[in-house]
Amino acid sequence: MYQTQAYAAESATSPLDSVTIPRRDPTDKDVQIEILFCGVCHSDLHQVRNEWQSVMPTVYPVVPGHEIVGRVAKVGSGVTKLKPGDLAAVGCMVDADGTSPQFKADQEHLCPSCVFTYNSPDMYGTAPVTYGGYSDSIVVNEHFALRVPENLDLAGTAPLLCAGITTYSPIKRYGVGPGMKVGIVGLGGLGHMGVKFAHAMGAHTVVFTTSPGKKEDALRLGADEVIISRNADEMQKHVGTFNFILDTVSAPHDINVLLGMLATDGNLTLVGASEQPMEVSGFSLLFGRRSLSGSIIGGIAETQEMLDFCGEKNITADVEVIPIQKVNEAYERLLKSDVKYRFCIDMDSLKTA
Repeated sequence: MYQTQAYAAESATSPLDSVTIPRRDPTDKDVQIEILFCGVCHSDLHQVRNEWQSVMPTVYPVVPGHEIVGRVAKVGSGVTKLKPGDLAAVGCMVDADGTSPQFKADQEHLCPSCVFTYNSPDMYGTAPVTYGGYSDSIVVNEHFALRVPENLDLAGTAPLLCAGITTYSPIKRYGVGPGMKVGIVGLGGLGHMGVKFAHAMGAHTVVFTTSPGKKEDALRLGADEVIISRNADEMQKHVGTFNFILDTVSAPHDINVLLGMLATDGNLTLVGASEQPMEVSGFSLLFGRRSLSGSIIGGIAETQEMLDFCGEKNITADVEVIPIQKVNEAYERLLKSDVKYRFCIDMDSLKTA
């Protein structure tokens, strides 16, 4: 066991601050990664403030961060996937017992024994729970470490480990490509990645937004059209024309209106998680044989596929890089949607924390 620097919250109301945490020494199948950048996900804020206590209560101190990019410092004797000096990444998962049907089907994120990168029971007993990427280093089983294409900007790569795979997975699963009309609802941390992926896969990409001021940016990111969803006339022109819609909005909204935009056999996938129940009319699905589904991150093989695709197409997230000392300010700005489009922490700043 060794000690490393990190930023943690001691309670739901306390700010994140500098702490020292334990990490296990690498076993023969482990990879130790020096963390260079860590993205700030909205779920970090929810966990720090214990806003998901009914389903995922926070254990304090909590060290957030599951969008991790770094360089391999050490590997165990049995590791074949990576070597010291390689660029590596860690997403939302760091372990599982490997016995479930989901794990064997490359769906580790759906595995009942999945160990999340932070605030999950630590299988090794190093600490009560796992500690995330707001830290100097991390040790993970090599199965959960990913290779990072050398050509990608590392700060912009970090959010791909959550926002990237969350949007890539359903877009790929529903066969988005040339000849398809695809809608992206919302232009935030998830939505801007959805636009980039749908565009890169050759689809006619349309952004739904309530903010006219986002039109120019949506087009810059790769959208072919922008619909101001509060404009009934604009919406009416597109009724029944979409093959696939990715809904990234977590605020309450009328899902039936969006279902009505789908063509026959069209699908709408939710990746934004509203805390309020959604009311879905059966008729919104019955007419047109439409479907409604949800999706959350992706398996390790699919995440590696996504990173390789990003390397090929030179896709990264649009980020605002911050020092760790500004993370509490970043959380407050997140609440106001005051970022284009993700915060990313330069972990070198932790050395002066």
